[in-house]
Amino acid sequence: MTEDMFRFADDLGPEKIIHILQPALGLRAILVVDNVAAGPSIGGVRMAPDVSAEEAFRLARAMTLKNAAAALPHGGGKAVIFGDPGVSDAEKEQLVRAFARAIRDITDYIPGPDMGTDERCMAWTKDEIGRAVGLPPEIGGIPLDEIGATGFGLAACAEVAREFCDLDLDGARVVVQGFGSVGRHAARFLSEKGARLVAAADSKGTLLDPGGIDLDRLIDHKRGGASVVDFPDGEQLPPDAVVDVPCEVWIPAARPDVIHAGNVDRLDAKLVLQGANIPITPEAEKTLHQRGVLVVPDFIANAGGVICGAVEYAGGSQRQAFETIDEKIRANTREVLEDARRSGTSPREAAEALAKRRVRMASSYQRWS
Repeated sequence: MTEDMFRFADDLGPEKIIHILQPALGLRAILVVDNVAAGPSIGGVRMAPDVSAEEAFRLARAMTLKNAAAALPHGGGKAVIFGDPGVSDAEKEQLVRAFARAIRDITDYIPGPDMGTDERCMAWTKDEIGRAVGLPPEIGGIPLDEIGATGFGLAACAEVAREFCDLDLDGARVVVQGFGSVGRHAARFLSEKGARLVAAADSKGTLLDPGGIDLDRLIDHKRGGASVVDFPDGEQLPPDAVVDVPCEVWIPAARPDVIHAGNVDRLDAKLVLQGANIPITPEAEKTLHQRGVLVVPDFIANAGGVICGAVEYAGGSQRQAFETIDEKIRANTREVLEDARRSGTSPREAAEALAKRRVRMASSYQRWS
């Protein structure tokens, strides 16, 4: 662990921070294994040009809390690969395979897909080291991005959370920041409950249509690799304009810290479902809570993906994955929001208390706890 990273250490972790550098292959990566009290860590492999050790740790801790809150037999970990996820398939495969070989002996970390990686990347990883989740169905996996596991969980979370903020999903306006594998499926599953997508953003810009966006057409449009701002209908705006669109449900499903002190006052929503990990700074989340906006923390709301991965790792089916996601996310959302209401704390505080209690209980069963 670098000297700078000691400031993040506490009784939960991190257990190890590994820096990987292979200049000949253009590989620079960081792996954080945060906590393995409940079992080997599961966490995604993120690829982006501007990741950092701090981001890797914060994401790994989110995975520790997420896995504990979901009562999974896994701890939390995260890997980040410095690179452009839009490189050629051949270059990407070389990077992913090199990364996989570098972590071959870190057997208490099980890789999964994340931003910038997908089930193909996990297939390459499994081929190299024999372990990964989020695999293609052809090799026995449950492709969580393809089936929309995280988005399905967000919709289940919304059905419970609406009871705590006097919200009717039928007719509710939804805004998605980050219209990728998580965001588009969240919009799709919420639309089945009567909600309507009025704005969606990606890295190129924001698409706005207060009357409702044709979701099926937009999803087909995005599948072809185009940006939401190239969609023929609606109004095209800059990327950060997505914060200004009034709505009932706002879903950040992209990068960390997209809502912060500088823009939190612009957000106009009743319910925020954190589809991405750490998408709101702690200070901004407190501000929203004080304003009466219900914010369901990331590791409660978006646990569908890792629950799916855990079911896959245990040999379960896609049907079992959906049933487990629905059961666990509904139960955890209700428990956290009831605890927060009863104690007068924020959902984040209640959720962290629940997850940390479970991690510490798992640690108490270890010989050297």
